[in-house]
Amino acid sequence: MAFMMIKSFDGRVFAAHALTITLWASAFVGIRVGLEAYTPEQLSLLRFLVGSALLAVVALIKRMPLPEGKDLPAIFVLGGLGFAAYHTALNYGERVVSAGNASLFVSTTPIFAALLSLICFRERLGLWKWIGSAVGFAGVGVISFATGDTLQVNYGALMILVASLAESLYFVWQKRYLEKYGFFAFTAFTIWAGTCCMLFFLPGLGTAIARAPAAVTLSVVYLGIFPTVVPYLALAYITSRVGASEATSSLYLTPVLAYVIAWIWLGEVPTVLAIAGGVITLIGVLLANGQGHRETSPVKLPDRSSGGDGQ
Repeated sequence: MAFMMIKSFDGRVFAAHALTITLWASAFVGIRVGLEAYTPEQLSLLRFLVGSALLAVVALIKRMPLPEGKDLPAIFVLGGLGFAAYHTALNYGERVVSAGNASLFVSTTPIFAALLSLICFRERLGLWKWIGSAVGFAGVGVISFATGDTLQVNYGALMILVASLAESLYFVWQKRYLEKYGFFAFTAFTIWAGTCCMLFFLPGLGTAIARAPAAVTLSVVYLGIFPTVVPYLALAYITSRVGASEATSSLYLTPVLAYVIAWIWLGEVPTVLAIAGGVITLIGVLLANGQGHRETSPVKLPDRSSGGDGQ
């Protein structure tokens, strides 16, 4: 995250980081609530039907043009990875993994993204960013053990690691399409594509909605509006400014906020060890983003005349 210690402080990037990690942290708790009445597949589809509908309204207001036909295969692949695969796998993982531990495993996303950026685009991180990543991951490890849960590589954990890899591929490979369409349009296209990929989960969803408690369904609607749409737009914006690996490095803070939100929402009080892990995580993020010169290449966004968002 672009903290004040960075010389070239960018308030918009800072705000986008803060919004992303806060809303995504709340999603881990919201998913646990949603799984009380919905299957992982139903939860993913209902969440994205809500998010897709909201994006469609915004797109109509903005009179957003449709993507070019030649880009549709890539958009569907990226939407399938970043939304259908990631969220369905995460939901399956959270059936047996606690919200806090799930956020820990998802924190491997910056590591995957950094390696993929290095392999695919030669996007160098630099020594301090690697050190900060290691410290940050150690911090979320401390937080996980502070819950009292047994941290082990079981089926749920592997599903969440698969989800993290899929999400990392989405973040890294979206770069050229961000340049072409802008962050809002491309995110909308891939969310719609991911939703289409999940439509075969539709049978039985209506019955599940009728039987689910209202509070659980409202939790899924919240997931569809806030953690689904807003963070991806914010993160796409950050990626367009500073690159994929730096954009995802602040996601190490997500487990810290996940435990805070679980405390408020579910009454789970964090331990002293959890607080210590949060401090370690914060130090790791500061090291990753507060030392040295930026070594990533920001994405050039299109101007308004090209049909992209341009902001």
